Amino acid sequence: MMPTKPQKSSSKKLSLTVQYASEAKNLPTRAQFRRWFSAAMQGDMSLTLRIVDADEGRELNKNYRAKDYATNVLTFVYDDNPVSGDVVVCAPVVAREAAEQGKDLFAHYAHMSIHAALHLQGYDHEIEAEAEAMEALETAMMLKLRLANPYQN
Repeated sequence: MMPTKPQKSSSKKLSLTVQYASEAKNLPTRAQFRRWFSAAMQGDMSLTLRIVDADEGRELNKNYRAKDYATNVLTFVYDDNPVSGDVVVCAPVVAREAAEQGKDLFAHYAHMSIHAALHLQGYDHEIEAEAEAMEALETAMMLKLRLANPYQN
């Protein structure tokens, strides 16, 4: 009988599909999104990320949240073991927010990716204590990526 090799500790696995459905210029690459989502993973994750323009972002937000405006990121969770879902990022909203807040565009995309990844994993910010915990995690993950605290001006 052949001796078996010791099992390596399993690393977290990310399955990421990126759909670019936006006319926006200067969008992050799939590799950048992969890095940002990976930074927020606490276990295996499978997701489809769709980058959209304002019309599609508004329609999705209206249909699924009954809010008639485009928002920066929408997260749709399908399963939690392993984590799977869809993330929709509205490019014009992210660009506008970054400009208004004086933030680097790609740092803001990183923050929105981390924010969405945490939502996929069950984090929320509807209650103040949960919001503070989520923001603390987001900040730590951004700093680990050597990016600025997204909640500091």
